[in-house]
Amino acid sequence: MTDGQQTAEHPTGLRERKKRRTRDALLHAALDLFTTQGYEETTVDEIADAVEVSQRTFFRYFAGKESAAFAVQEMVESRFIAELSQRPAPEAPFEAMRRAVLCAWNSIGDAIEALIPVELHMRTYQMIESTPSLLAAHLRRNSELENQIALLIARREGLDVERDPRPRVAVAAFCGVMRVTGQLWGHGRETSMDSLRTLTEAYLDQLGPALAGDWRAPALDRVPHVSGPAYGQGHNTRTTPSGCDI
Repeated sequence: MTDGQQTAEHPTGLRERKKRRTRDALLHAALDLFTTQGYEETTVDEIADAVEVSQRTFFRYFAGKESAAFAVQEMVESRFIAELSQRPAPEAPFEAMRRAVLCAWNSIGDAIEALIPVELHMRTYQMIESTPSLLAAHLRRNSELENQIALLIARREGLDVERDPRPRVAVAAFCGVMRVTGQLWGHGRETSMDSLRTLTEAYLDQLGPALAGDWRAPALDRVPHVSGPAYGQGHNTRTTPSGCDI
């Protein structure tokens, strides 16, 4: 190639870059509007108008307003799941989750900042926590994520998640810490992603000793798998071995 010549970018690459820029602009506009004038008060038309595209274009990238509200969170969750899936088999379950979230943060922070300012990310978190419809969706999503992680951990350890409670217990504890640190960060003064990582690591370090140990060693007791009608259907009470009704 002689001086002054440039290699033309492939048309497919140009289209993909344009699509990515449009999606990023719509996401930024949506979150900015949600956090300034309110989620319920914001319409899809307003989001599209802010980017000077049609409503149809908005729905090409997002299923709806809720999809846009949780887009960054979904990206974070996907990166965590990917990291956890790649953790070495010898790692204990909690250590695998801890290392996965901290390793994911090496790229998550930059990825978030490439999409939106961290300050807007914090305001979005606060908006989700304070909007009833979004908070309900947030709790539902968290429940689905916990189940996904528990199944992944059970597969790693060769356990039946329906008979062995430890994967669900460990994941519930881990995700509980993640929720607490997220809430503390969302209401704090320090807005950097590094501060969120430091806070999360400090809290996870408190939980680690309680969940350490070799899970592959045979356990003496297991919670039995119960089939049949769910609790409260067909039975007024249950009796524990000690004779207490619950």
